[in-house]
Amino acid sequence: MNYAIIKKLPTSDELIDSIPLSDQGYHQIAVDRKDVKNIIEGHDSRLLIVAGPCSAWPKKAVLSYAEKMCVLNEKIKDKIKLVMRVYIQKPRTTKGWTGPVNQPDPFSHPDIEAGARYVRDMMVKVIEMGLPIADEALFTHNAGGFLELLSWVAIGARSAEDQEHRIFASAIDCAVGLKNPTHGELGIGVNSVLAAQSPHVAAFDGYEVQTRGNLHAHLVLRGCNGKPNYQTQYIEEAKKHMEAKGIQNPAIIIDASHDNCVINGKKDYHFQTNVVHDVIESLAGNPELKKLVKGFMLESFLQAGAQQLDINNPDALDLNGLSITDPCLNWDQTEKLLLEVAQKI
Repeated sequence: MNYAIIKKLPTSDELIDSIPLSDQGYHQIAVDRKDVKNIIEGHDSRLLIVAGPCSAWPKKAVLSYAEKMCVLNEKIKDKIKLVMRVYIQKPRTTKGWTGPVNQPDPFSHPDIEAGARYVRDMMVKVIEMGLPIADEALFTHNAGGFLELLSWVAIGARSAEDQEHRIFASAIDCAVGLKNPTHGELGIGVNSVLAAQSPHVAAFDGYEVQTRGNLHAHLVLRGCNGKPNYQTQYIEEAKKHMEAKGIQNPAIIIDASHDNCVINGKKDYHFQTNVVHDVIESLAGNPELKKLVKGFMLESFLQAGAQQLDINNPDALDLNGLSITDPCLNWDQTEKLLLEVAQKI
């Protein structure tokens, strides 16, 4: 094999033992997972909204954001099931910083052991505040120590066609949103959901296992090829594919960011608010499609926008909740939007 061993990593059990979650925390995760599943099944009429930083870094700012979200959650929890994005892994189109789980200090060399401890501590602290959390399943081989903390999981647009990610989604015990592929073919996006809902035989941790299939796997519309796909014609198209392929618990989440907020060929993160309001208003007179759309994803942090990571100038980096990956709504914009949505529904 073409690699050099750097060091042996702690096992998942060692990581969990070193940074434990309280019994109350685990009980809350079970409740939150059940709530999300009930929304996907249609037994809970609340909207599911997954909101938070594009990348969960730095820890202090992420925890400050979580504190604000806890306060907001108390105001809207009867209308909205709020799940905080605590995304510790970052897919890259070519190369770059892959998130705090691999490199907790973007200005130092990658250190996966330090990263694992950094992000588990952050995740545990957010859960102990009372918030459910979400992450993207990017490095499936490195899920131990984190997966049991999650109440919702995303499979990204570049990963959803990958067989390993589909099998991984079929094996886990919380709802999974699979994004439409970057080329946008909704039939293939629904194929990913069908694969995740189906059982598979695979190798896990040195065992041959059969996954049971994840009946709460669902589709996430995130736009494609620089164009949006949150409009009713795309929701209707996805619905037809789901019916044709016998998808159980058919459900769609609208990702208000990514290509859904591209305007005239350029991403405008402010447009996330327009996407959410447009979808709610366009579905008001269409009960069948409204029943299918279960919620939204938002990229949001303490400050608006994003900043460039200049590895030669670390002192220039703003550590007070300004994204170093995708641009985000600021907290005031986020709070205003979610209060408006709660009022509308």
